[in-house]
Amino acid sequence: MLLQTTIDTITHAIGLAVAPVFLLTAIATLITTLNNRLGRVIDRRRVVLARGGQQCEDETMSNATELELLSRRAKLIYLAILFAVAAALLVCLVVACAFFGVLFTVVLSGLLAVLFVLAMLALISSLGLFLREVFVAVATATHANR
Repeated sequence: MLLQTTIDTITHAIGLAVAPVFLLTAIATLITTLNNRLGRVIDRRRVVLARGGQQCEDETMSNATELELLSRRAKLIYLAILFAVAAALLVCLVVACAFFGVLFTVVLSGLLAVLFVLAMLALISSLGLFLREVFVAVATATHANR
C-alpha cells in the first residue's frame, strides 16, 4: 500500500510539473529568437565596420549613427536574453521545489508562489525588452539596407 501511495504521489507531482515544462519550451523558443536577432545585429555591425569611412550612396545615416543604434539594439537583446534565462531558471526551480516538496512531504507552497511570480516578472521584462528592440529596429533605416 505504501508503494502505491508513493507512486500516486509521484504521478501527481509529474502532473503538476507538466505546465511549467511547456512554459520552459516557450521560453527556449524566445531565447532562440533573441539569439537569432542578436546574430543579425552583430552581422550588420560587421558590414558597417567593413565599410570603414566609406558611405553607401543610398545611406540614410552615418556609419557612426548606425553603429550606435546597433549597439543599443544589441544591449536590449542581451538584457532580454538575460531575463529570459533567469525566467527559465526560476521555472526550473519551481519544478524542482515541487518535486522536493512532494517527495519529502514538505510544504513549499509559499516558496513555489514566490518563485513562479519572479519567473513571470522576469519573462515580462524579457518580452518588454524584446518589444523595445523591435521598435528601435523598425524606427531606424538600417533594416531597409539589408
